[in-house]
Amino acid sequence: MVESLKPQPERLYGRQRGHPLRARQQHLLEKALPRLSFTSPENPAAGFSDAVSRVFLEIGFGGGEHAIGQSELNPDVGYIASEVFENGLCSLLSRLVPEGEEDTTTPPPHFRIWAEDARLLLKDMPDACLDRAYLMFPDPWPKARHAKRRFVHPENIRQMHRVLKPGAIWRVASDHPVYQEWVTEVMGQQDLFDAPPPAKERPEGWSPTRYEAKAFREGRVPFYWTFTRRP
Repeated sequence: MVESLKPQPERLYGRQRGHPLRARQQHLLEKALPRLSFTSPENPAAGFSDAVSRVFLEIGFGGGEHAIGQSELNPDVGYIASEVFENGLCSLLSRLVPEGEEDTTTPPPHFRIWAEDARLLLKDMPDACLDRAYLMFPDPWPKARHAKRRFVHPENIRQMHRVLKPGAIWRVASDHPVYQEWVTEVMGQQDLFDAPPPAKERPEGWSPTRYEAKAFREGRVPFYWTFTRRP
């Protein structure tokens, strides 16, 4: 399957909005999001209000609870949270911005949002600039004809290797059997990352997500991979 995989399309995602936005959600996108947006891909460590000793990137943060959890666990880190779906952006913004302060909120000193395709950010980043990356419960695109839309793809693996520092880790989690098989196959055929078998229980230091909770409720077993960037 990997050998016959087509190049990735311009967009990996479908609609950027689910249910209609409420008035405050629209206000958050129009007023608060620009204040919290990450604008320094060419020099990631300079993209925060305060100095940071490390930079982490989360690709597709969903509701934002994992991004906030990891940022709180790593207070020295500049955290870039990437998401294109407006409802997810609003969920995270509502956690970060007090009601009534959408127009005036001060960005968290070590946290920024990238509201476009994460691949655009990766392309503009310099080599070996990230200390860690996350891909937590991504869209599995389970139909075979959609395999080229999965983020775990040879093109993206090469980019992740380029932007991560040697020895840095890339955490990936999925509860979907098709995606679990896919990650196992694709990562087993590359030599840019050490790719040991996944854990079947959330490792220490990993933050929970709503998608993990949904998997538990519906009887699915998440896989948790830790890939280490080779020199």
